Amino acid sequence: MRHGKKFNHLGRTAPHRKAMLSNMASSLIMEKRITTTVAKAKALKKYVEPLITKAKSDSTHSRRVVFSYLQNKESVTELFGGVVEKVAERPGGYTRIFKTGYRQGDNADMCIMELVDFNELLLKEAAPEKAKTRRSRRGKSDAQTEAAPAVEEAVIEEAEIVEETTEEAVVETAEAPVEEAVAEEAVVEEAPEVVEEVEAVAEETVAEAPVAEAPVAEAPTEEATDDSEKKDKE
Repeated sequence: MRHGKKFNHLGRTAPHRKAMLSNMASSLIMEKRITTTVAKAKALKKYVEPLITKAKSDSTHSRRVVFSYLQNKESVTELFGGVVEKVAERPGGYTRIFKTGYRQGDNADMCIMELVDFNELLLKEAAPEKAKTRRSRRGKSDAQTEAAPAVEEAVIEEAEIVEETTEEAVVETAEAPVEEAVAEEAVVEEAPEVVEEVEAVAEETVAEAPVAEAPVAEAPTEEATDDSEKKDKE
């Protein structure tokens, strides 16, 4: 029967169990990742995480308390140095367990236990979570009621702008034929004046043109008449 069994004894006496967990905690702090059985990893999780929380307050008392559990100066120095800097903003849950299957021989359930903040691959893949906001129907309805008048005003303004633009376009289109008609009338009025000017210019050119002089026949001279009479007598 297991009456009064509050934790896993791991098949060891109390001093043996305490020494084993102390060595495993020191190895995890120094190496940041160890391979062990799932039962030992779960027991180590309860053993080492309170020590990491204790190390966040760097004081002589905290160092002495942690050293009484680890019994290793190098692991205490690493814990209060590099490890605490990484986990300073994390409120617990400093370790992670990956199950790797069963060990050949005794078929023990094996796993890898590591410090969460030292796995760079998972930290890069982890996407920032969106802040959760609580919404209520009342708040949503209020927002909709506030947004409705603004939308209506915007629609009315757009309709007014469209009407103004259409009116301006109609006025412009109406003015265009009127301007064309006025231009045609002006051309028609100017046309007779242009014709009269052209006729006057043509008459002037005809009057100024030089008249060709007809050749005047020369009167016969006396010598020419004498010669002709002589030829007749002969």
